[in-house]
Amino acid sequence: MAPKDEPADSVGSTPWPFLIALTIIVIVIGGIAVVRWLDGDEIPEVDVVAQAAIAQNDALQRADFADYATYTCAAEVGEESKVLDTQQRSVATDGQRYIDGISGVTIDGDTATGTVTYHFDKTPDDKVDIPTTFVREDGRWKVCTPAQ
Repeated sequence: MAPKDEPADSVGSTPWPFLIALTIIVIVIGGIAVVRWLDGDEIPEVDVVAQAAIAQNDALQRADFADYATYTCAAEVGEESKVLDTQQRSVATDGQRYIDGISGVTIDGDTATGTVTYHFDKTPDDKVDIPTTFVREDGRWKVCTPAQ
């Protein structure tokens, strides 16, 4: 059986426009993937420092000494009973402490400084700014300023 002859005025279809469009789509998607891979999802170091202050405060508010110690430098951890007793007295007097922000974080090697702004539950409009020191111990940023 012989193949059918196409009439001379036949428009016939060609795969080239489709293949060109597909190639462009693959290149664009590949470019996006490469940019994301090169950029990574790393958190900026100043944000990691700030997270240490937030995590330490959260642990203290929950009276979770082990977690508190994880985010506090060795020089400032203190004794569990004293830390938790001081925290209980603070909550009874002022209410829970909430961090409103961390600003001015400056990193110099394994130390950092910044200002932690917080307020207490019973006085939400009274913001307190505490200059805070951080150190990197065991590969992790930790708060190294005595509790206020």
